[in-house]
Amino acid sequence: MATSHDLKSQDLSPAPFIVIAGNIGVGKSTLVRRLAGRWGCHAAHEPNDANPYLADFYRDMRTWGFHSQIFFLGKRLEQHNRICRDTLPTLQDRSVYEDAEIFARNLHLQGHLTGRDWTTYYDLYRTMAEIIRPPDLVVYLRASVDTLLARVARRNREYEKAIPADYIAQINALYESWASGFALAPLCVIEADGLDWTGTSSDSDGLDAVANTIRGHKR
Repeated sequence: MATSHDLKSQDLSPAPFIVIAGNIGVGKSTLVRRLAGRWGCHAAHEPNDANPYLADFYRDMRTWGFHSQIFFLGKRLEQHNRICRDTLPTLQDRSVYEDAEIFARNLHLQGHLTGRDWTTYYDLYRTMAEIIRPPDLVVYLRASVDTLLARVARRNREYEKAIPADYIAQINALYESWASGFALAPLCVIEADGLDWTGTSSDSDGLDAVANTIRGHKR
C-alpha cells in the first residue's frame, strides 16, 4: 500500500483532494474505499445516515424536500471545508456540486421543490460554491442506465428496489449536462460500463484501470 507521502509525490501530485462523482449504482463508494486503501489517503463518504429529515422526505417529498436538501448542503459544505484543511490527500464520495446541480435540481424539476424554495436554496449554494476552494480533480464515472440498474439490483438494498429506470435516466441526463459545463476544477470522465472494481480482489482489472487513469490525468 502506498503511504500518503507516496500518494502526494508519485500517484496524484499535486492533487490532495479528489471527488469521485456519478449516478446511483455506479460504484462510487466502493471505489473511494478501495482507492483510499490502496493509496493510503482519507475517504470522505456521503452523510446520508445523519439526515434527520430523510424518513419524512421519503414520505412527503414536497413538504420536506427543502429541509432535507438544506441539511445535505450544510453537511457537504462542512465536509468540503474539513477536507480542504486536511494535511492528507482525500477522496470524496460525491460532491456539494452534485447535490445541488443534479439531485436538488431534479427535485425542483419534479415539482418537489417550489420555485421559491429552489431559488433560496440555489442562491445559497451558488454563493458558497464561489467561496470554497474547489477540489483538485473531479472524476466522473459515466455509465448507461442498464449498467446502473444491474449494479443497483446486484447490491440488493431494500430501499433501492423501487427506483424506476426513468429516474436513473433523468439523473444521468442531469449528470451529462452538469459535466459538460463544469469548470471549477479539472474533470476526468471514465466510461464505467466495461469496468468493475466491486469484486473481491482489490487488484481487479477495473480498479487498476481507474487508478491508472486518475494518475495519468493531466490537471
